[in-house]
Amino acid sequence: MINMKNLVLLSVIVACLGIYACNKDEDSDRFKMLTSPVWLTDSLLAGGVNAGGPGGLLESFQGDAKFNTDGSGYFGDYTGQWRFNQDETEITIVTDSLALPIICDIELLTKEDLKINTVVPNPFNPQDQIDIRMTFKVK
Repeated sequence: MINMKNLVLLSVIVACLGIYACNKDEDSDRFKMLTSPVWLTDSLLAGGVNAGGPGGLLESFQGDAKFNTDGSGYFGDYTGQWRFNQDETEITIVTDSLALPIICDIELLTKEDLKINTVVPNPFNPQDQIDIRMTFKVK
């Protein structure tokens, strides 16, 4: 037989698990802001210079970007997966089209604007790195 003390303890455990399960299913505001719209590139800079035009280093990122709630997405000409880091201050983008994942710092994320920064190896001199800044507006 279950005594009253065990029944109360069991009730508390079930309630805590229920609360935890409900909280875990809720998406953060940052997650919602990132995944709700389709983003359109506003500027693509490499080393402070426009790199989104024809022949530019970031030409293939030009266009729409969509971060789907299931972690998939498209980023210009690329398709792949994305994820936040634990505190949602970075985005990691993985695509078969690029040799390495791209880990970007989120400089700004609002309902209207997204600005991310990263550093990548210089394709012309791999010992060098290039600062990348990508800005997006809601389409």
